[in-house]
Amino acid sequence: MKAEYRRGILLKVAMLVFSLICIVLFVGLLSVSNYEGVGLMETYQIIWNHLFGEPYETGSLYWWADRYIWNTAMPHALAAILAGAALAVCGAMMQSIMTNPLADPYSTGISSGACFGAISAIVMGLSFSTVVGEMGIVTNAFIGAMVPALLIVFLSQRIHMTPATLILLGTAVSYFFNSMVTYLMVTTDVDTLQSAYLWQIGSLDGMTWSSLPFMAVFTIAGSAIVMLMASKLNVMSLGENSAVSLGVDIQSFRLYCLILMAVMTAAIVSFTGILGFIGLVAPHLVRLVIGSDNRFVIPMSMAVGALLMLVSDYLAFQFASIPVGVVLSVIGSPVFFALIVWQNKRTGAIY
Repeated sequence: MKAEYRRGILLKVAMLVFSLICIVLFVGLLSVSNYEGVGLMETYQIIWNHLFGEPYETGSLYWWADRYIWNTAMPHALAAILAGAALAVCGAMMQSIMTNPLADPYSTGISSGACFGAISAIVMGLSFSTVVGEMGIVTNAFIGAMVPALLIVFLSQRIHMTPATLILLGTAVSYFFNSMVTYLMVTTDVDTLQSAYLWQIGSLDGMTWSSLPFMAVFTIAGSAIVMLMASKLNVMSLGENSAVSLGVDIQSFRLYCLILMAVMTAAIVSFTGILGFIGLVAPHLVRLVIGSDNRFVIPMSMAVGALLMLVSDYLAFQFASIPVGVVLSVIGSPVFFALIVWQNKRTGAIY
């Protein structure tokens, strides 16, 4: 029994290491994909030299490559890693506290609220704060994302919230904000409509180093907190009755998780727009291979989510720089469909 347990741990560690190696590989591929004359290994050498302050001759090929990699490619790749990791962690947490395999970070209407906030700034020039320009859109999106989350939190303190009730309320909130977004978009001009639509479908274009600290703080701190809650999430995934019998205050714990998930998701989507399927597919892929123990599912989901984002972003570059949100949907929907069919044939259930 001990030998089997150790083999299982080794398999999980090996999968995590393999995912991290793939992440490093795709960071290099993203860095070199749009820069001619520099190979993959040379890209890693440039990154290494930059970290240790080794200069290049001004105006040389490697000097220009260094500027491109560090001013454009690296912020882009790191934003993809942070977005994929954060959304995957939130998806794993939501599926556990809701005991619902279809739950994801957007189940409470956060994405629709973020859309309304951002598109209000783009279409009407309205801002919920004194910040203007690109950061004004980000601020609007963050505040808009928090509105449905705070509404759910407010209601959950006054009525008994089952997982089904939470998802239904989230659906109702989503429909409301989606209708407001649709109204704004059909009443604006063509150029503004294009900008609003590109934000709505999700993109990592325009990411800079200044975009990363806010995303990184919430992703790293939030993921660490979720890791500390992994044992309770395991209990919650057994169902409400089992969790209560094991001493978990399910209402308080679920409320705490919802707040944490809302802040983490809002910190990502306010910069990237709506990136679908990461929070839904990544935890499913991980559970399919290593089981449902959240102590391992959470870090593996982070790695797989980051890898899926990097792969999608790389493919988006290769196909005429289409938005990464489109690629995620093209990849995510058939993968999720295949997972459901395969899991159903194997066990008779999808979770």
